[in-house]
Amino acid sequence: MATALPASIADVVQRLSSGPLALEVGELALHGMALQVLEEAGKPRGTALTVARAELSGLKLGGPLDLSLAAGTWSLAPLAGAEGAIRAEIVDAHLGFDADVTVPIRQGAIDFKDATVEHVGPDSRMGASRMGIYVDAPNGRSYLYQFASAPVAGVEYESRGAMLGPWVTDRGRLQLQPFVEWLLRQPASGQLLGVPEQARMLFDRTKVSGEVRLADGKLAAPGVQADLAGRAEGRNAVRLHSEAVGRGLTLEIASLSVKNAVFGSGGIETRCDEITGALTLRLFVEGGKVRFAFELATVRMTGLQLRLQR
Repeated sequence: MATALPASIADVVQRLSSGPLALEVGELALHGMALQVLEEAGKPRGTALTVARAELSGLKLGGPLDLSLAAGTWSLAPLAGAEGAIRAEIVDAHLGFDADVTVPIRQGAIDFKDATVEHVGPDSRMGASRMGIYVDAPNGRSYLYQFASAPVAGVEYESRGAMLGPWVTDRGRLQLQPFVEWLLRQPASGQLLGVPEQARMLFDRTKVSGEVRLADGKLAAPGVQADLAGRAEGRNAVRLHSEAVGRGLTLEIASLSVKNAVFGSGGIETRCDEITGALTLRLFVEGGKVRFAFELATVRMTGLQLRLQR
């Protein structure tokens, strides 16, 4: 026999589904549930819900991506020990030939001397200068991302030979955690202005794939904080792919493992001792705006607590 959702759960769904966001929930099973109710003006109101164990499937949340929220507090410790590689295939490149790009990630860093840009003729090289992240191709240097000012957190710039000669002796490095945290703290307008028009055209012809194995550690974003755990068991590996990265990108975590999670949004505080499951996040451009589609195919939670604020 079907039963109605508790008032607190219904309130959560209503709040998340309001405005530009759309929320869908497939199946939800709650075990060991306790609801705290207060009486206000002669009417009962659910204020807190605790659940010993919950299983959820088919959760989907989507809508416009509000880049203004990004300029907040970020802590991305799992990037500090990340391992993996990102590969890109540039088709009909502006350079006049196709190119295959491989960017290794080791101990949370990209060392541009290890990045390869292979194509017909002499290969190109990637690097980081005080002006930005670049590709040195046979027809000259072009920038994938330009820095508004230097220094930039997490960037070790290229170095040249004696007497400021033209030859680059070290292509530089990116420490992922400080660099990505710095990037996310920039105003949305600044993030977009950093990508030159030529690079945007290039990204529309760039196919991307790869895997990044995140380290254990604290993850904090506006309204969210949690501890990633389970690296030794192969958890929290991010697979990314795109047919044209300028138009969209998909990230998948087939084995998510999170502990001590805290979420706060719309007057709702949610805490959870442990979360495991499978996650997919799609970012795409529609109508000239960036949108997101977040899906939890299956998820298991223990020690779940929800508190509704006035």
